[in-house]
Amino acid sequence: MRVQDIDARGTRHCETTALGVLLRHQGLDLSEPMLFGLGSGLSFIYWDGKNMGFPFLGGRVKPFELTRNLAARLGLELRVQETASSRRAWENVTAAIDAGRPVGLQLDSYHLDYFRSKVHFGGHVVAMYGYDDHDAYLVDTDQQGGAVSTSLTGLARARAARGPMTARHRSFTLTAPRNARPPRDQLVPAITACAGAFLDPPIANLGHRGIDKAGRLVRTWLQRADDPRRDLPQAALLMEKGGTGGALFRNFYRDFLAECAHHLDSRHLRTGHELYAEAAVLWGEVAALITEAGESGDAKPLDQAGAILGDLSRIEREAMEALSRLGE
Repeated sequence: MRVQDIDARGTRHCETTALGVLLRHQGLDLSEPMLFGLGSGLSFIYWDGKNMGFPFLGGRVKPFELTRNLAARLGLELRVQETASSRRAWENVTAAIDAGRPVGLQLDSYHLDYFRSKVHFGGHVVAMYGYDDHDAYLVDTDQQGGAVSTSLTGLARARAARGPMTARHRSFTLTAPRNARPPRDQLVPAITACAGAFLDPPIANLGHRGIDKAGRLVRTWLQRADDPRRDLPQAALLMEKGGTGGALFRNFYRDFLAECAHHLDSRHLRTGHELYAEAAVLWGEVAALITEAGESGDAKPLDQAGAILGDLSRIEREAMEALSRLGE
């Protein structure tokens, strides 16, 4: 059984990829940066802990929060199903597909047959549009192959996985009602909500405060790493290539703000866009310096990266302060 007329265009980030598939099937076609921005997806977290092999830099809100934000903002009907039962979880998915609807799944990408990087990530999201006796048919990011398939046993393991960021066999569908809110009417609320959270984080690891903290701690990463030649380039790779759209999601937000400028005439918006265009370039430089430090064993590139992160904390704070005034 397969849902017909699935648009599996090339995309870069897993959750917006799945959202795009589900919404295009409902007749709502939005760019990937627009989906990310309307879902107030931009954030920052510096995450480290005793049980972690190496610190993690995250550039977006936690998994599935973007989906919930987007659905609430556009007035979409979001139906989420979770269960501890693998049998019930499969029935939830097949019921939607048998009814002619693609379904979103949150799972651990490690167990998917086609996934090239065998690293556990329980916050991965895909769209499923079909199945047969042996395989499930999915849409993933362009980097992972776009329209792909995986064995039903692999899919079951991916959905049942437990650990950081995993969910209980989570599946979801989206329905766009006839009176759905026009996306352009929700641009200002989406931008100001994102700015507010970024400017006033509850802990120092988040938002502009988190970037400033990263700037101080990144200088110690050669001592923090068990294997600097492996750990530092891997961290930089995740920033640039790990489904972020580049520059730790800052490319997405820059492009979202540029798209908003077609609908909103605001100097605050223009300021925010200019600053995020600058920030996107600097995040690329940070990733390159982290890679250089790992490959060379020289701490000087980390000192440079730390200084740039200090600048980025200021630049992004100023950008979000400007964007927060859109609602005035």
